[in-house]
Amino acid sequence: MTDASDRRIMEPLGQASDGKAGTHMMLRGLATVRSFADDIDSAGEWYSELLGIQPYFVRPDSGPAAYIEDRIGDYEHELGIIDRRYSPHPSAVGPGGAVVFWHVADVEDAAAKLLTLGAKEHEAITAREAGFVTASVVDGFGNVLGVMQNPHDQEILELHNGSMLGE
Repeated sequence: MTDASDRRIMEPLGQASDGKAGTHMMLRGLATVRSFADDIDSAGEWYSELLGIQPYFVRPDSGPAAYIEDRIGDYEHELGIIDRRYSPHPSAVGPGGAVVFWHVADVEDAAAKLLTLGAKEHEAITAREAGFVTASVVDGFGNVLGVMQNPHDQEILELHNGSMLGE
C-alpha cells in the first residue's frame, strides 16, 4: 500500500474510511439509475439493443409498460426507465442534471455503439488523468448516458472477486 487511495481500496467491505470498526458508509453504491422516456416501448427496445438483454422487470404485467428495469454490470446495478407521464417533476428543456458514468472496457467502442444506435454526442471522448477516459451521449429519449474507463472499478472488482473466492 503506497498511498491513501490504495488503503481505501483495500479496506474490508462496509468499513468506513476512518477505520472505525463497526461503522458503515452511508452511500453504499448505486441502487437504481432512473431515466424517463415519452415512448417507453421504443426506449425499452433501444436499451435492449444496447445492453443485449431484455428487461427483467416490467410494470404493469399486461398492457402498455409504464416502467421497465434491467440489471446490468458486474454488480447488477438497476437501470430503470419510466414513462415520462409519471415523472414527479416537469421535464426540463434539453438534457441536464447529474450524469451517471457506467464503467466500460473501451470508451471508444462504447461511444461508437451508442452513436450507431442513434444517440447524439453530449461530451466527446476525453482522456483524464491516471487512465480515466470519459464520454457521454444523449439517448433518443433526452437522457444523458455517460461511459467511462475507470481503473478503480477494475481494481475493486478484482478485490471483491478475490475476497469472494477466499483469496
